[in-house]
Amino acid sequence: MYILYDVEDKIATITLNRPDAANAQNADLLDELDAAWRKAGDDPEVSVIVLRAEGKHFSAGHDMRGGGPVPDKITLEMIYSTESRRYLEYSMRWRNIPKPSIAAVQGRCIAGGLLLCWPCDLIVASEDASFSDPVVMMGIGGVEYHGHTWELGPRKAKEILFTGRPVTAEEAEKTGMVNKVVPRDRLDAEVRELAEQIAQMPPFGLRQAKRAVNQTLDVQGFYAAIQSVFDIHQTGHGNALSVGGWPVLMKLDEMKQNIK
Repeated sequence: MYILYDVEDKIATITLNRPDAANAQNADLLDELDAAWRKAGDDPEVSVIVLRAEGKHFSAGHDMRGGGPVPDKITLEMIYSTESRRYLEYSMRWRNIPKPSIAAVQGRCIAGGLLLCWPCDLIVASEDASFSDPVVMMGIGGVEYHGHTWELGPRKAKEILFTGRPVTAEEAEKTGMVNKVVPRDRLDAEVRELAEQIAQMPPFGLRQAKRAVNQTLDVQGFYAAIQSVFDIHQTGHGNALSVGGWPVLMKLDEMKQNIK
């Protein structure tokens, strides 16, 4: 079981529970995570959803090996089908669940890890947290849920994509990507306190407030941009396959999973 789920006092807590692999996302973890989000969204007793992670790091991103052998032949059609469902559709569904959500991020949040915290309405980060998307080294322009410009602004987004360097929690707070930065040993307590405060608000009012903000972003082009950039992302995979570059992807994945 890669996901833990608990409900107490109107707050559903969803926990990534693969700390030995820095919470890298294999297929089972993502499917379990989506099921937990759906469960929380459907439960009338849940007013707020908290996403957190066990261990030192929030998430090292996608585990491309998926916990099993890599197929002898990988096609762009296979990649597109998997990523459109588990990466793009899941993230968009979590974003649009009509209940406030809070991500608690510690340690490293790399590439695919952004697809887990960015769909949340609020992000609280520990002082040691960092956010990065180094996939340009693979010939890909960014992760599947391409929220970089919306989360960081265009120039900061280009900087972290062009260089692959991590954004510190302090930087992320300044751009508005993170709501609050707290000491590591206070992360869960601070998130819980915020969730409890929100849970006291009328559920319908919360739903309407979230819908208003999300629809404003969609009118500005968020939804269309995410969808169109996903197809651009797939051309990167096509290029990697055409030049035999899949081993580069696997090397990056191995590097991420060796994070201490």
